[in-house]
Amino acid sequence: MERLSRRNLFGGAGAAMLAPAIATSESRAARRDWGVGFEGQRCADRGNGTFLNPILAGSYPDPSILRDGEDYYLTFSSFEADPGLMIWHSRDLVNWRPFSVALPAPLGSVFAVDMIKHRGRYYIYIPFIPTAWSTSVRDSAAIYVIHADRIEGPWSAPVDVGIRGYIDPGHAIGEDGRRYLFLSAGHRVALSDDGLKAVGPVEKVYDGWRYPDDWVVEAYALEGPKIFRRGDYFYLVSAVGGTAGPPTGHMVIAARSRSIHGPWENCPHNPIVRTKSVTEAWWSRGHASLVRGPTNDWWMVYHGFENGFRTLGRQTLLDRVEWTPDGWFRAVGGDLSRPMAKPRGGRAQPHGLPRSDDFSASSLGTRWTFDAPQKGEAKRAAFGPDGLLLKARGSGPHDGSPLTGGAGDRSYEVQVDVELEGAATGGLLLFLSNRLFLGIAIDGDRMITYGGGGQHHWREKAPAARRMHLRLENREHIVTFHYSLDGKIWVRHGLRMESSGYNVNTSVPGQGESLRPALFASGDGAVRFRNYRYRAI
Repeated sequence: MERLSRRNLFGGAGAAMLAPAIATSESRAARRDWGVGFEGQRCADRGNGTFLNPILAGSYPDPSILRDGEDYYLTFSSFEADPGLMIWHSRDLVNWRPFSVALPAPLGSVFAVDMIKHRGRYYIYIPFIPTAWSTSVRDSAAIYVIHADRIEGPWSAPVDVGIRGYIDPGHAIGEDGRRYLFLSAGHRVALSDDGLKAVGPVEKVYDGWRYPDDWVVEAYALEGPKIFRRGDYFYLVSAVGGTAGPPTGHMVIAARSRSIHGPWENCPHNPIVRTKSVTEAWWSRGHASLVRGPTNDWWMVYHGFENGFRTLGRQTLLDRVEWTPDGWFRAVGGDLSRPMAKPRGGRAQPHGLPRSDDFSASSLGTRWTFDAPQKGEAKRAAFGPDGLLLKARGSGPHDGSPLTGGAGDRSYEVQVDVELEGAATGGLLLFLSNRLFLGIAIDGDRMITYGGGGQHHWREKAPAARRMHLRLENREHIVTFHYSLDGKIWVRHGLRMESSGYNVNTSVPGQGESLRPALFASGDGAVRFRNYRYRAI
C-alpha cells in the first residue's frame, strides 16, 4: 500500500479539521494535566518541555517500536480489525501521527507483532490467531511475516514462516550474524537469511524470572520477548503476570547474556516495572521495548490500563531508562502519574488525528476498521460526497461486523446523521465486542436501544423516521443518548447507562480490547452515514 495522502488519511474532512482544536479557558483548565489536540483530545505534550502519559491515548496495546535514523515508528496488536496494523510516526517519541497501513487483509486476529529493519529492508512478524471468520489460519496460532523496501510500503502479502502454536515473535541478530525469532514461553527458532522461513526446531532457551508466590497476578504467562544489544551483552526484555486480570499482575522483566545462545542471567532488579497498588495511575504495565532517544539516551515503551478507565483499553506509555554501573537498567518514571521531561532533541509535530469524518474519502485503516470481518469486508463501504453508504450485514451489531472508530478521552461525545435505504437497520454504538455493546438505532418504524450486548427492553418514544441524527455522550462512563430529526433540536433519550464494566476483564478472552464508537448496518439494504463528529468533553 502506498503512503496515504493527507486527504485519504483524514477522509477528506477538510482543512478545518486538520488544525488542532482551539480550547476554551474552561476546557484547558479541565485538561491542565495534558496538552490539547484535535477536537479537544488530550495529548501527552504539555507544551512546556514536559509530557504526561499516555503518549497514545486509547487502545494501542503491545507496542512495537522501530528507530530508523531520526524517525520512529510504532505499530500495535490490531486483533480482529480490518484493515490492520496502522503504523504511526514520530521524531520526538511523544508526538505521533498516523503514517501508513501495513495489513489491508488480515488472515486472523493479530496479536503482538515485531517491526524491525534488517539490511535496508523492513519486516513485521505477525502472529495470527484463528477466529470464526479466518480461513487461512486454523486450529492454532501461526506466525507470518510481511516485508517492504520502504516503511510506507507497499508491504508484501503475509508469508507463512512455518511456526505453529506460539505468539509474540521478537526478532534478533546473533553475534554470528544469523537471524532468530524469540517466542512466547521462552522459546526460540532460527530463521533463514531472508527472514521468511523458520529453519530448525523451536527450542526452549529461557525459563524466565519467578516473582514471589504471594504476588497477586493473573497468570505467569512468559511473553512479549524483545531483544537488543548494548556493549558486550544481549538483553532480553519480557513480560510476565498476565495482560489483564488483577491490576498488579502484568510486569516487565529483563535478562542478559554475552551470547544469543545464552545462558541468560536474570536482572537482580527485576521486575523493572510493576504496578504495586490499585491506587497507582496505571495498571497492568508490561510488554516493553527499549529504544534510544534522539540524543541516544534510553527510553522504554510499554502499555497499561488507566486507573478507572479500563474501557479505553491498554494505552501506550513512555518511561525514561537509566543504566546502572553494573550494566543493568532501571525505569525512573515511577507510577507515571507525574509529568516528565521530554526526550532531548527531536522535532515535535501535531499529535494524533481528527476522529470526525465527513466520509468524502476513505479513511479505512486509520480512522475506521471493521470488527470481525469476512473476506472482502471493505467492499461494504462506499465513501463519497454524500457520505458513507454501508451495506447491511447480519441481523444486528452482534453479527453485523460494525465499523469501529476510536476514543482516547475519559469523556467524549459522538454524533452522526443516519439514513436508511431498503429494509435496513442502522445506528450508533459504543462497541467492545459482538457480545458486549450499547447504543441506539432506527429501523424506519421505531428506535431500538441496545445494552449489555443485546436489544434492550426500553421502548423509546421516538418518531418513526428513515433519517435521524443520533448522539452518544460518554461522560466518565455515564452514557446519555440523544436524537434529532433536523440536527438542531435534540431530544434526550429516556434511558442512561453506566459503561465502566464494558472492558477487557468482562469480555470473552481475545475479544474486546476497548469500548469504542461504532457504526452498524444490518438487515437488508444499506445505511447512509453523514457528518460523523467527535468532541472531547
